[in-house]
Amino acid sequence: MNNNAMNQPVAAEAPATQMASVTQMAPATQTGPMAAMAQPNPDSIDARVGTPRPVDADIVIPVYNEQEQLAGSVITLMNHLAVSQREGWAYTWNIVIADNASTDATWSIAAQLSAQYPDRVRAVHIPAKGRGRALKLAWGESKARALAYMDVDLSTDIRLTGTLIGSLLYGGADVSLGCRLFDESDVRRSLKREVISRTYNTMLRVMLDADFHDAQCGFKAMTSAAAWRLLPLIEDNEWFFDTEMLLLAQALGMRVYEFPVRWVEDAGTTVNIPDTVAKDLKGMWRMRRTLKALRRGRIDQESRPHAAQPAQSANSAQSAQSAQPVAAPAAI
Repeated sequence: MNNNAMNQPVAAEAPATQMASVTQMAPATQTGPMAAMAQPNPDSIDARVGTPRPVDADIVIPVYNEQEQLAGSVITLMNHLAVSQREGWAYTWNIVIADNASTDATWSIAAQLSAQYPDRVRAVHIPAKGRGRALKLAWGESKARALAYMDVDLSTDIRLTGTLIGSLLYGGADVSLGCRLFDESDVRRSLKREVISRTYNTMLRVMLDADFHDAQCGFKAMTSAAAWRLLPLIEDNEWFFDTEMLLLAQALGMRVYEFPVRWVEDAGTTVNIPDTVAKDLKGMWRMRRTLKALRRGRIDQESRPHAAQPAQSANSAQSAQSAQPVAAPAAI
């Protein structure tokens, strides 16, 4: 990676003419009698710009119809990471835009960003919706030591990215996540969303003995070694993916680290709350059976490899041997 290039500020916005020039990169859609036979596998990446590189951290941004804010959010994050690196953040990084079958210009914008910033951004197109599906596929082909994701609206303060990644690479955690429900967190959202979130997480603790406090904050990461074990076991491809990931990590004895965040609700969120709640309840019922089976040894705890098992670096191997409590690195 060219560190000098990474340390330079990123332009405020990409030229509109260049954005339009990559429209042809979007996967073609066939119609007619052969359409059914030609449909791509929904659980695969059917187009990509850029290839996975061996960096310290891949930060995935799952998107669906986010043409209005995608470019601005990616550039904001790039600028923050570049400045942080210049000021001493020692991690190499890559941003991965995972497009879930958007029907607007999102894929064209994602492809252009990757073409314009090849050392910083890559883009993958997935022919079906679902945040969990996007993360499985983007993380599954990653060559990074730490695999993170954050919501495209950047609701969680991106200055905490150093804590998210550092707690994995140097703090001894297997999984890390921001928590909006700690007293120290600064959260601005509607009372309705607050009540729903607290109720859901209380149900997880009562019904499934969850040790974590905020299953659905869109600011999470895990080591590549943890991903190698967890991803093949996760069944959900949508919003319950996060909860299932954390419950399985806990059941497998992984070190899960939570930290307080600053978080501002996106007023334009398109999440269908009733539908999500219904699917979450169904997922919780399924996980009761899964966790019982796991405790009885019916599920192979080592799991089948999702990809080639990553080689541990000296730092990650040392962290894996550490039995000390995880300490949060200073936020950048």
